[in-house]
Amino acid sequence: MIGRTEELRVLREAMESDQSEFVVLYGRRRVGKTFLVGEAFNGSFAFQHAGLENASKRESLESFREALRRQGHRKCPRLVSWIRAFSELETFLESLPRGRKVVFLDELPWYDTPKSGFLPAFESFWNAWACLRRDVLLVVCGSATSWIVDKVLRSRGGLHNRATRQIPVAPFTLRECEEYARYKRLPFDRRQIAECYMALGGVAYYWSLLREGTSAAQNFDRLFFGEADEMRNEYGRLFSSLFKRPTRHLEIVETLARRKSGMTRTELVDGLPGGSGGEVTKCLDELCDCGFLRRYHRIGREKKDALYQLVDNFTLFHFQFLRRRRGNDGRFWTLSYATPAVNAWRGLAFERLCLWHVPQIRAALGIAGVRTDVYSWRGRPTEDGDRPVQIDMLLDRGDNLIDLCEMKFTAAEYELDAEENRKLAERAETFRRQTGTRKGVRTVLVAAAGLKRNKYAGNVQAVVTLDDLFAF
Repeated sequence: MIGRTEELRVLREAMESDQSEFVVLYGRRRVGKTFLVGEAFNGSFAFQHAGLENASKRESLESFREALRRQGHRKCPRLVSWIRAFSELETFLESLPRGRKVVFLDELPWYDTPKSGFLPAFESFWNAWACLRRDVLLVVCGSATSWIVDKVLRSRGGLHNRATRQIPVAPFTLRECEEYARYKRLPFDRRQIAECYMALGGVAYYWSLLREGTSAAQNFDRLFFGEADEMRNEYGRLFSSLFKRPTRHLEIVETLARRKSGMTRTELVDGLPGGSGGEVTKCLDELCDCGFLRRYHRIGREKKDALYQLVDNFTLFHFQFLRRRRGNDGRFWTLSYATPAVNAWRGLAFERLCLWHVPQIRAALGIAGVRTDVYSWRGRPTEDGDRPVQIDMLLDRGDNLIDLCEMKFTAAEYELDAEENRKLAERAETFRRQTGTRKGVRTVLVAAAGLKRNKYAGNVQAVVTLDDLFAF
């Protein structure tokens, strides 16, 4: 098992509890939720079943019945409702010997077909039976994070505050991807691992598709541009599996893909055809819950002016290289590896990679224990000569300092020249003047290969390297 130390601890604590437990796992598609549960309990379930995607109520009930029969309830009658289905599950569990009874319902949102009556029956199963016992461990999960959050974790009905433990299953970090690459015997150095992360994120399933004995570039050709193109249709499947009606979510994602620094809710409502404020807000919340967007604030601005930025690595790679791809050359990535377009993508993708690894950056700066807020900032042009300035990451620290972060993904040590040195100094001065901050302001460089020492290097107060991002 790679990583997942905290998640395993929570599951094992639930297993050892002397009360019935209701554990909810959630996370985006392909992140490894089912594998995690299987490993935690070594496949030892009293009952296990996974919902069927796009199935009717009748098909779902028949699948549930067959699972009961296969796992020991031989006399289970034909099921005509979810109330009856859970009643039969109760009967089956009561027939088992004493001991912890782990019930694992995977892809829970797919059970909830229109007019199926699933949710009230599920609520009754927990509230009127399982929670009154001491021996049931109910574990549910699903990729449709928005459904899990709305119907279970933030339920205003029968499941309100019923979950005893909740486990968000996040994508792997760079360090965990490196461990997985070693396990798979992938011949990647850290730069190649970082480039894979820029396109695949930390999604475990995507990494499982990489083949040993070939470079990262060769894997990209096979996965995205070759005849197999195992990832070419993933974009459409991804959103349809997460949201029942993904049209508005896709419109938001496509709009944000064109705006690197993000947009406010108001800007999105005004820019989307026929978009109502309530609908857009709900979709934004769901996309944030699923990890596609980050909601952040510009320092010194009200919370209502929050910006939404697309940060999902795979989605952004799709828009950059796959959506309007022409031709069918299966060596596209290998042939384009050093082109300006790919180098420009690397620069922007490295910035997103850094946003996924803020804890590692804080640790490298020695401020892991210091309260730190992460902001962005956009300076406006003024009549006094201030030029427009964009700072994608600044760390507002509780020890009275603000770190302005500049991210550079270069193969060799980054060399600060006179022009870039002038821009960094001007950026810091514009920030001080326009924000009126009284805190100390530092320039921090996050440079993959480090900073080359020259006469300007001393103007950078701290340097974080790619190796630092692999710390944990």
